[in-house]
Amino acid sequence: MSDLLRAPAEIKYAEELDWLESVDDNPKPFSWRLSPKMVRLFVLGSERSDGLDRKISPKWFGDRSFVERSIVTLASDRGLLLIGDPGTGKSWLAELLSAAICRSSTLVVQGTAGTTEDHIKYSWNVSMVIAKGQSRESMIPSPIMTAMETGAIGRFEELTRSTSDVQDALISILSEKYISVPELDSDGIVFAKPGFSIIATANSRDRGVNDLSSALKRRFNFVRIPVVTNKKSEAEIVRFRTEELLRRHRIELDVPPTLLDVLLQSFADLRASAAAAGSDDEKLESALSTAEQIGVLEDAILHGNFFGERSLTAHTLASSLVGSLARREPEDLAILNKYLHGVVEPRSREEGGSWPEFLEGGREAIATLS
Repeated sequence: MSDLLRAPAEIKYAEELDWLESVDDNPKPFSWRLSPKMVRLFVLGSERSDGLDRKISPKWFGDRSFVERSIVTLASDRGLLLIGDPGTGKSWLAELLSAAICRSSTLVVQGTAGTTEDHIKYSWNVSMVIAKGQSRESMIPSPIMTAMETGAIGRFEELTRSTSDVQDALISILSEKYISVPELDSDGIVFAKPGFSIIATANSRDRGVNDLSSALKRRFNFVRIPVVTNKKSEAEIVRFRTEELLRRHRIELDVPPTLLDVLLQSFADLRASAAAAGSDDEKLESALSTAEQIGVLEDAILHGNFFGERSLTAHTLASSLVGSLARREPEDLAILNKYLHGVVEPRSREEGGSWPEFLEGGREAIATLS
C-alpha cells in the first residue's frame, strides 16, 4: 500500500475488513462479504456496546440514519443515489460501502458531458474484432457490466453531469438487471448476479444541468447528505483527514487546537454571511464545505512544512484560506475583505489569541491578489 498515491478503501482497511469478516456471524444478503450490521460498524466505527474485541475506527462522520438507509437500499432491488452539496462526503461514503459489501470500490464510471453509453455498457477491442470477429473475448465490459457479472457494487459518480441518453441507459440495467449485446449471435445477454447494485452520486448544485427523468428517479432511493454544520462533528472530520494527510506526507506536525478552532469559526462565519446574502454576487463561489476546510488546512500545513518553520501558524492559515476561496476576482476578494474588516478585526481586538495574526495574514494575502 505504501507505493500507492491513494489506496482504495478495501486495500487501505484490508486488515480491519478481514477481522470483521472473521467474527461476523450475522445473516448476509446475497453474496455480501459483511452483514449489514458489520458494514455499518466499518463505516461509522465501533462503540463499547457493540461488544467487539477490538476498536473499529470511524471513517465517515455523519448521521447514523443516512448510513443505515443506504445499506438497506443496497440490500433491496433499488439503486442508491447519494445527493448533496459538493464536499459532503458522498463519494467517500459510496467507496466505503462498496469496500465493505464486496471488497471492490473501483468499478466506477465518472459522469461528464463526454460520458457515452459505452462507458456504462460495453465497447470492443478493435484489433481483436478485426482478427477474430465480435465475441465475448473481444468485448470490453464497462465497470457497471463487470459489477453485474460478479455480483458487486458499481458506482456512477456525478450522475447529473452525464447526458440524458446515458441516464436512460441505466433504466433498463436498474429495472431488468441485464444488458443486451445484439452484436453477438449467441450468449448475447449479460445477466446480473445476486448482490449487484449501483451507487450513484449527484451534486444538488448541478440541478438543471441534466435533470433525472421520472423513470430513472423511481429506480433509485434518494439519500440526501447535508453539509456538516455541527462544530464537534466537523472538527472530528477535519482532524481525521488531517492525520491521514500527515501520515501520507510523513510530516510530524501538531495542529494546535486553537488554530483548528479559528478555521472552523471562519467557515461558520462565511456560511452565515452567505446565508444572509441577497444575491449570488454577495456569496463566495465556494460551497464552503468540510472538504474545502480540509483543503485549506492541507495547503497551510504543506506550505508551513516546505517554506516555513515546519509549523502551522495563523498567518499561513489565513493566507491559505484566502488563496483557496478567492476564485472570482474581484467579487470573492471583496467578500473576504469585508469579512476580515467586519468580523475578524473586531474579534481580534476583543478576543486576541490567534485572531490578530490571522487578520494580518488574510490582509496580506488579499493585497497580494488584488
